[in-house]
Amino acid sequence: MTKIGKTAVMALSAIAASALASTAVSAATLAEIQDTGSIRIAVANEIPYGYVDPNGEAMGAGPDVAKAIMEKLGVENIEWVTTNFSSLIPGLQADRFDMVAAEMAILPDRCQQVLFSEPNTSYGEGLLVAAGNPKDIHAYSDFVENPDLKVAIMAGADQLEMMQKLGVDEANLVTIAANADAISTVSTGRADAYAATSLTASGLAGQNDGVEVAGEFTDPVIDGEEVRSWGGFTFASGNEDLRDAVNEALAEFKQTPEWSETLMGYGFTQSDVDGSDQRTTEELCAAE
Repeated sequence: MTKIGKTAVMALSAIAASALASTAVSAATLAEIQDTGSIRIAVANEIPYGYVDPNGEAMGAGPDVAKAIMEKLGVENIEWVTTNFSSLIPGLQADRFDMVAAEMAILPDRCQQVLFSEPNTSYGEGLLVAAGNPKDIHAYSDFVENPDLKVAIMAGADQLEMMQKLGVDEANLVTIAANADAISTVSTGRADAYAATSLTASGLAGQNDGVEVAGEFTDPVIDGEEVRSWGGFTFASGNEDLRDAVNEALAEFKQTPEWSETLMGYGFTQSDVDGSDQRTTEELCAAE
């Protein structure tokens, strides 16, 4: 075979391999999911939103509601995929999974990249600090008022934008890959606190005596409003049929006691449950 011939064959082989790989991991449509009875759903191992327990069981507000939704849609098998929070949107875009059940906050910039269901949850903010709160930290604004304090945030989390809007210096931000790193980051003094949702901070505090939730926490006020997040299920752009089917099943499920019992079983308050319906995804995606 000539050199040109070998090159052409190699190029064609590469194209074919790429096409096969793309086909193998393409985000499944609603029809395909219902036909095969299987769907790939990602979580970010963030308690209590979406995680996999030591027995390999998917747990949390997102997965438990997703299980109920998939049952309504006739989908019997869920393949759970765990990844870092910062990889959830890229993973959808790369077709590594079909849906995310991490209760990701619905934000305008994210709405430009992926599709969101209507809100499933609502939740406020919190801080994880060292036991005894030796630096007397009670608000995100403390990191503006005291430039000696460092705050940890998870890569890809919306707390980064909050800190930036509040005017926290970039040098005072410590980025970690996952919530699991927060306890050691705070207890060893690499950061003075970890900024996360109140439920995340509370869950982490319960895992180690070296950390606790900052008491008398003051909600951050950004652009004149107290910060509250609304979390939903996430899908790849173009997968509207799957999003719409999930929305329909979610709306029905939210009318049952099982839905609120599921959320409150993971530490969500009645206010969090009631707050779920205070905003639509259209409103959240259009927010300035």
